[in-house]
Amino acid sequence: MTTIYDVPADKAINLISKEFKDSGKMSPPAWSAYVKTGANKEKSPENPDWWFLKCASIFRKIHIIGPIGIPRLRRIYGGKKNRGYKPEGVGGASGSIIRDILQQLEKIGLIKKTKVGRITTPEGVSLLDSLSHKIRRDIPALKKY
Repeated sequence: MTTIYDVPADKAINLISKEFKDSGKMSPPAWSAYVKTGANKEKSPENPDWWFLKCASIFRKIHIIGPIGIPRLRRIYGGKKNRGYKPEGVGGASGSIIRDILQQLEKIGLIKKTKVGRITTPEGVSLLDSLSHKIRRDIPALKKY
């Protein structure tokens, strides 16, 4: 059985985001065209489908890391912040974006909230496994693994 651990992350995230976009169950909020993705960024994303890519990345990260909350996801998706002449600091990712994505994933039943953080539901695991099987079938170099 092929799992999400057996396929490259970039291929998995692209296929999951395409699945989210085509299903019509998730949609970016109206304000998503104007926001930055974190305090460390200077501009908004140039990719028009950045919302679906971020949803797919967060969904995959929740499955791999296990129970995880918003503060840890903000640290993971944050980065280096330019502070002018002062030494560079750490800028966290936008908590509002992550929170909205998690709420959308919970609404369609792919993740659920527990006392220690969010985890993947059996429906979410099934979706990830079927998509990773499709990736492994389409890429001949992965058949040896």
